[in-house]
Amino acid sequence: MENLRINITISEFLYTKNPESSELGRKIVSKSIEMINELGFEGFTFKKLGLAIGSNESSVYRYFESKHALLVYLINWYWSWIEYKLVFTTLNVTNPSDRLKNGIALLTKEVTEDDAFSYINEITLAKIIISESSKAYYTKDIDKENEKGYYKTYKRVVKRVSDIVLEINPTYEFPHMLISTVIEGAHHQRYFAQHLPSLTDFEEGKNNIVRFYTDLVFKTITK
Repeated sequence: MENLRINITISEFLYTKNPESSELGRKIVSKSIEMINELGFEGFTFKKLGLAIGSNESSVYRYFESKHALLVYLINWYWSWIEYKLVFTTLNVTNPSDRLKNGIALLTKEVTEDDAFSYINEITLAKIIISESSKAYYTKDIDKENEKGYYKTYKRVVKRVSDIVLEINPTYEFPHMLISTVIEGAHHQRYFAQHLPSLTDFEEGKNNIVRFYTDLVFKTITK
């Protein structure tokens, strides 16, 4: 996919000004990914970001009304990118079991950088999704934000893979619960592997996380 050039489209209600429309906007997104990963979401501020990019704090606010809005934008970018890769990896695969295996692998494997997007480091962004994205969901405004469609890209990814589950077993009752559990569980396992290794069976080079969740899903829906 190195030679493929794709535009990730993010709903306009997630930003004040489209960051992809200017060099400054792209720099804001790129540097914020780096800084949130380094400082954590709590330690990250627009003032620090402005200093890092050689601009003032007000210039960042022209693109995002708050750091929460920026985090939601990054989450949507990530899941839109995953959705594009999910479509790509399942497009011409006729066997639903093979499509499901491809989908589970995509959702649970370690992220690698995608050269199609020069200003986004997907590896670093994936670390933010694992360690920081729950801070976007667990807020008092979650219901209002959900109604506005803040998390629709994530929900679309879950639905796409859930639909494949139902192709294999149309009577399975809990496809969305299963797939969202796989995604969140895989994120936990990757975090544990790095910080709390006694809580996981991760082994370098053995792809245990992908294997575990593939085995779990197929045994669950075909037993």
